[in-house]
Amino acid sequence: MLCFTLVAMFSLGPRAHASPRTVATIKPLHSLVAGVMAGVGAPVLLVTGTASPHDHALKPSQARALAAADLVIWIGPEMEGFFAKAAASLDSKTTLLTLIDHDGLTRLPAREGGAWETPHDHGAGAHGEIKEAHGYHDPHVWLDPANGRAIVALVADTLARMDAGNAPVYRANAARMIQDLKALEQEIADLVTPIRDVPFIVFHDAYQYFEARFGVNAAGSISVSPERRPSARRLVDIRARIATSRAACIFTEPQFPPRLAETAREGTPARLDTLDPLGADIEPGPDAYATLLRRLASSLVSCLRG
Repeated sequence: MLCFTLVAMFSLGPRAHASPRTVATIKPLHSLVAGVMAGVGAPVLLVTGTASPHDHALKPSQARALAAADLVIWIGPEMEGFFAKAAASLDSKTTLLTLIDHDGLTRLPAREGGAWETPHDHGAGAHGEIKEAHGYHDPHVWLDPANGRAIVALVADTLARMDAGNAPVYRANAARMIQDLKALEQEIADLVTPIRDVPFIVFHDAYQYFEARFGVNAAGSISVSPERRPSARRLVDIRARIATSRAACIFTEPQFPPRLAETAREGTPARLDTLDPLGADIEPGPDAYATLLRRLASSLVSCLRG
């Protein structure tokens, strides 16, 4: 189990410790960074609760945290759309880690067509530019624990370079976390073995990395993104897909109204449950990442086994 004690807190005023002032955008990243920094400092989290990382509005305190930051860690513009402008305006002395650009992570192409509509297809503009510039990788990289290990190693190396005095702590934390994440991966693989062949439908195509790592059987998505309601024609199509795929469950997310999910499954035998790729109600901190992945696995098993 990932378990660390944070003994120092982030300060926007004069430094109380030597650790770099660090900001992470979303809870899974924040958790991994918090684990690496345990015993030295603590990162600031930007997106909390059920807020969407696609269109989150920065609070004044968060804007101040970014202005004071030495290190900022995000997935990239495909995920945290709200942060793209802020990233471009960071102080030149601030180190920005854009994880989707790092070759050390497994990066899967975003799925398009058929059961999977074009992700985040809000029309022309910023997303089209992102797709052209980046080849549009699926940004939900943290849902593969092998990527979690790669993120831990990258963050530890970055912090060690920035803060040589605490480098032994960062590297020791990272080594321990990597071993824990390997054990977590095996734990989840064992847990989902009985339901690997059972098809299911998701509302938001966010789980490709989890599917690829653990071999579970997603049959399609209902909605392009959490911000876009599917059309009536799309609902007819998805009901047909549920029937032809024999999907046992439809999984919604905390950002979606339950009524929409009920409408989507009308006339089908599919059960309804919730998956949360961000851990909206999980307490932030170094244990949150493992809790998130365990909850995903447990929700899948609970619903798909009926």
